[in-house]
Amino acid sequence: MPLEGPPQRGEFLADQRSERPHSPVELFDSIRRRRLTQQGLSSGKKRRTHSDRALAAGLDRSIVIRYGLYLSFALFAAVLAFNFVGTAFSGGASLRAGFSCLLAGGLCLALLEVLFRKVTQRNSHVFLVLCGLAFQLSAIWLATVMVDANPSLGGPFKLLLVPYAFAPLILGVLLGTGVGLYAVATASLLGAFLMPQDSVLPYLVMSVVCGVVAVLVTLQVRKRGRLLRAGFYIGGAAVLVACSFQMIGLGSLADGGILEWQLLGVEVATAFGIGLITGMIVSGLLPLLESAFSLTTDISWLELSDLNHKLLRRMQLEAPGTFHHSMVVASLSEAAAEKIGANPMMCRVCSYFHDIGKLQKPAYFIENQGESNPHDALTPTMSALVVIAHVKDGVDMAIKSKLNPRIVDVIREHHGDSLVYFFYRKAEEQRKMEEEKVQEGLENPEDLPVVDAKNFRYPGPSPQTRESGIISLADAVESAARTLQKPTPSKIRSLVNEIVFNRIKDGQLDNCGLTVSDLKKMRDSFTKTLQSMMHSRIDYPKREDSSGAEASNEVRSSGRTGNVVPVEEWEKHRRKVVGKS
Repeated sequence: MPLEGPPQRGEFLADQRSERPHSPVELFDSIRRRRLTQQGLSSGKKRRTHSDRALAAGLDRSIVIRYGLYLSFALFAAVLAFNFVGTAFSGGASLRAGFSCLLAGGLCLALLEVLFRKVTQRNSHVFLVLCGLAFQLSAIWLATVMVDANPSLGGPFKLLLVPYAFAPLILGVLLGTGVGLYAVATASLLGAFLMPQDSVLPYLVMSVVCGVVAVLVTLQVRKRGRLLRAGFYIGGAAVLVACSFQMIGLGSLADGGILEWQLLGVEVATAFGIGLITGMIVSGLLPLLESAFSLTTDISWLELSDLNHKLLRRMQLEAPGTFHHSMVVASLSEAAAEKIGANPMMCRVCSYFHDIGKLQKPAYFIENQGESNPHDALTPTMSALVVIAHVKDGVDMAIKSKLNPRIVDVIREHHGDSLVYFFYRKAEEQRKMEEEKVQEGLENPEDLPVVDAKNFRYPGPSPQTRESGIISLADAVESAARTLQKPTPSKIRSLVNEIVFNRIKDGQLDNCGLTVSDLKKMRDSFTKTLQSMMHSRIDYPKREDSSGAEASNEVRSSGRTGNVVPVEEWEKHRRKVVGKS
């Protein structure tokens, strides 16, 4: 039964006694720990880890729940169409409208399932998409009810009061451009069932134009102010479309009446203001939705890239070598991510934090060592344990500091389950030396150390995302490049190729989704970036200092000094001038 020592400095531990076991395995583990605590062999605490929410993960990927969400949304859209048509037409027409909307909704949901498998793998993301669309359809229905209840507003306000860009804007920023364009098509199609027949064409044009403008303007949003600017563009597009379909009465201005001018101002302000307000609402909702649905936009990644974060400040002061290593890995991974179409901002930020676990024992890592090496006093097995522990320590620190879950995943995965080869080889060499002593009769065979490769491997798992795989390779490439003597382009290229091929052979990239084409582009990117970082300087010849008046006279007479005049000459000239005056 393994012994558990007291918590080390900086290890963020959680009191297990305050936790209730949720499974038989956890129950037996709790009993075992309690017995160890009673015997004085354990502190009763365990390392902080992610909450094991197996039930929540199962619900998030349940097919039954996903199709239940699909059915609920389709019925919701059908009920809206049934109620809208039922207020103006007979019961038969309302039934036909509701049934048609149900079929159209089913078609749209089938396209979502087929075209966006990455989104539909998580029910929380499906729920977000359907909620955004449901809100926009509800806004259309509400605008119609408001205008019907206030006849003085006039028919055009049924179209002017609709927030056409809400679902495309919020889904495009959170889930990508493709989902944003899907929201444009779905909201336009289903919303047409909630419009009078004479308003269907203007509605479709206005919905498509405003939605596409919203998606295109926010292709790369890295500042929240960009969403407000998107609101201006959306409002401007709405005004132009409204004028083209005469929803804004420009023709009545020929009479010059004050009421016509007032109505024009109200209509323009409504069309433009709805677009602007939509951008403001989305800007305010984004942080809440990111937290609720475990999503991270480029805006949040940019905010997380601040080097004044307390962990990064600690790294600069306590482990400057690790900090510099992290900066170089960030540059390598960001450039590679841009080449293959991954998320460069995520790669940069995660690279900043991927080695924060080294802050617990910075002197045990070569980039922070001085003249002495602490590993000289340790066995290879113990040295490997210290090195491997920086991953678990990093996860502890990241969870305690409430870093983004994607950062925690990269910290856990960036070494995969690879082998700490240096200390493993050192342990093998020591074992061979001990075997020779045993053969000579100097040692007891029972005292031979056991060298198991499992004890020299990181706990894993291997990288699960493209960004995590990129950072894993960039980390290995940067560390190995430091060992090159007089690096040349050919040496750098061969080193990069060797590391990538070894990672593939070891199975470290099997689950991250990187293709052969991606790896080729990444190798070229790593090679180019390292060549620019490790370039050599021109060896300037030393300047020969001339001494004595004779040498200085020769220099002056030869004219090689150009316009340079020694300070002493200027001072002598100044004194002569002052003496004459």
